[in-house]
Amino acid sequence: MALRELPLRSVSALCRDARPAVLAIRPSSRRDASSSALQHIEEASSFSVPPPSEELAKGFDPVARSKLRRRGKRELPPSRYQYRPPKYYRGPLHPHQPPPVSNPASRLFTPGPFSLPRLEQTYQSTIASDILTLTYQHYPPGYRAPKVEQRLRSWTGDSPYFKNRPLRPPRGRGDELRLLTPPRTFRNIPQVKKVTIHSFVPEAQENSANLHVAGMIVQAISNVRAIAHKARHNVVGWGLREGKYVSVTAEMEREDAQHFLGKLIDAVLPRIKEWPGIPGSSGDGSGNMTFGLTPDQLALFPEIEANYDAYPPKMIPGCHITIQTDATNNKDARLLLQAIGLPFYGKLND
Repeated sequence: MALRELPLRSVSALCRDARPAVLAIRPSSRRDASSSALQHIEEASSFSVPPPSEELAKGFDPVARSKLRRRGKRELPPSRYQYRPPKYYRGPLHPHQPPPVSNPASRLFTPGPFSLPRLEQTYQSTIASDILTLTYQHYPPGYRAPKVEQRLRSWTGDSPYFKNRPLRPPRGRGDELRLLTPPRTFRNIPQVKKVTIHSFVPEAQENSANLHVAGMIVQAISNVRAIAHKARHNVVGWGLREGKYVSVTAEMEREDAQHFLGKLIDAVLPRIKEWPGIPGSSGDGSGNMTFGLTPDQLALFPEIEANYDAYPPKMIPGCHITIQTDATNNKDARLLLQAIGLPFYGKLND
């Protein structure tokens, strides 16, 4: 009755002040479920366990225990973790086949990638979808592609030499047929597969130091061990002699290729004065583009600038850079490289 006579504001203030006190008293009237377990944990200790006896410690012999586990000449019992794939690939019909490269048991397995390069992230987020939009061709339901005729010519005549003979190439220029371009889908968007750096050093025939410097530079900018090559024939115009080392090559794939292209596009090419770009006539018709860098332009790579004193300026060579894509024509490959950041000039070779 007394609370009813008090004003509403006074009653609410009194209840608000009394609530914390009630909450503070409540835990003392009950026991938590973890209180007993906490006491057992505090009482148990590793120091309370007695140490092993001296006889047991002296009798412990891991070598003798391992000898008891041996079975014949095997050091350990057979296990699937001891599988080792064959060293040589002996064909698809051999009973022992190596596992795929993605299997950790493979000799060619490479862990990773643990983080994608910036260029690869840009490709997956932006470039791939843009290329798919630009090169997409819509075919309505029920569309039937026209039948592709035989591009190789057959032998005509009654000569017995024409029987079971392989077909002839088509007439005209070109030793090889161009690749056919399949309909564009999300499964065959062009992308960079490999980047090759080739440096021709004819001075290495007289002084091997030129070859060493070229190999060190190519290896530094590519992060791949360079391979030296010998001249196969005598070429008087180039001053080549058969059997002499005259060039170095480095092939980059996956992360190495992405890092190299990112470094080339962002750090090297913008610093070249009056560089027009890649010639539009570059390309082999199968999605591969090639361009060259002079010794002065090659010296702009960060790895060479940081250790410029380690490379004699007169021994720094030029190089050719070949970008291999999985495109089937020059147009798609050029579109991919333009999206990455490589400009083209002049008449385009499609």
